[in-house]
Amino acid sequence: MKNISLNIENAVAQKVVAAYEAQVKACQDKLENGTGEGNDFLGWLHLPSSITAAELSELKATAQVMRENCEVVVVAGIGGSYLGARAVIEALGNSFSAFNGDKTNPTIVFAGHNIGEDYLYELTEYLSDKKFGVINISKSGTTTETALAFRLLKKQCEKQRGKDMAKKVIVAITDAVKGAARKCATQEGYKTFVIPDNVGGRYSVLTPVGLLPIAIAGFDIEQLVKGGADMEKVCGNDVPMMENPSAVYAATRNELYKQGKKIEILVNFNPKLHYMNEWWKQLYGESEGKDNKGIFNAAVDFSTDLHSMGQWIQQGERSIFETVVSIENPDHKLEVPFDEENLDGLNFLAGKRVDEVNKMAELGTQLAHVDGGVPNMRISVPQLNEYYLGQLIYFFEKACGISGYILGVNPFNQPGVEAYKKNMFALLNKPGYEAESKAILARI
Repeated sequence: MKNISLNIENAVAQKVVAAYEAQVKACQDKLENGTGEGNDFLGWLHLPSSITAAELSELKATAQVMRENCEVVVVAGIGGSYLGARAVIEALGNSFSAFNGDKTNPTIVFAGHNIGEDYLYELTEYLSDKKFGVINISKSGTTTETALAFRLLKKQCEKQRGKDMAKKVIVAITDAVKGAARKCATQEGYKTFVIPDNVGGRYSVLTPVGLLPIAIAGFDIEQLVKGGADMEKVCGNDVPMMENPSAVYAATRNELYKQGKKIEILVNFNPKLHYMNEWWKQLYGESEGKDNKGIFNAAVDFSTDLHSMGQWIQQGERSIFETVVSIENPDHKLEVPFDEENLDGLNFLAGKRVDEVNKMAELGTQLAHVDGGVPNMRISVPQLNEYYLGQLIYFFEKACGISGYILGVNPFNQPGVEAYKKNMFALLNKPGYEAESKAILARI
């Protein structure tokens, strides 16, 4: 079976990347031996290969309970607590299942990732005649966006379905022993799964955080984990650097950063990968954007965004590089029909598969952007399925750890995320923030 692969020939010369070998080895050793900053958050490193059949069976059993008792399941979480699951579900799902009335699998919707009153009102209205359940994902149980959404959903679920059924269809994924979400789950008798202490949210897709929603949606979490475990071997510490795609990707992007390429644009030519882009943006932005340095992470959906951002990418400031995720084989076949009138002039495409047209758009774009001074890397994914998404997830995670250490930052903390929270709590007069409230009111 093929693996995903990385091509850097349109980005940086191989010999330049190979010169990073000693530096990359030192970074990999920091990860493997736990001697670098953030070493208390390395639980993801060998997670795929350490997940047991018993753990997967428990997740699948809980997923089946939810599937049998819910038309809709709301995943309440923010950041890494929802983006990974959403990325996989949207990548594997039917683009129009919401309109098709899919009776085979529950509809998965998301909350707790914003504080939009209209969004939450419309969600509660949508759920008002649905048999729904909730997965509450929070280590602390006090993250404002998620806690607020869960409070609303818990009350609504109990009112609509009764307390006994609510206990059956509300699941908490939280800390093993402490926090508001753990206390609530214990008091109410919810089924619970643990977010490992040594796995940060953005690295948590292959924990219950991601695996349970993905299983409820009807996808094969065993294959997802297997893909991750196989990529763990491909990117192992004993693999020569230039044969290790995560190491090559980490070194290449740092070399481009050193050359003044301050923005990385993740590109897809398959709209199903939109939320994979969003997950990647958090993974790299939160891991590397600190100490006044780090690549800015952006993403585009081509060919759609070629008609908007394409102009800037082609001829704007030369501070960018692109990483293209390319799906080699689509799941379905659709050919361009012949039209006698040919008013649109597309008969030259008649008989060709739509994917062939898409692939030529991809190649033509790459050539144009490289000619325009935009270095390009290409990640080839044989097929969009659970196995290869598992590979892609681990590939990006391992590369992120290496890349952060090359950059000289702690890739596993996020101190800057707390700044807005302190201001928000002060403005809302949260108990314990009296001094901050007084100070911030004086500013405004």
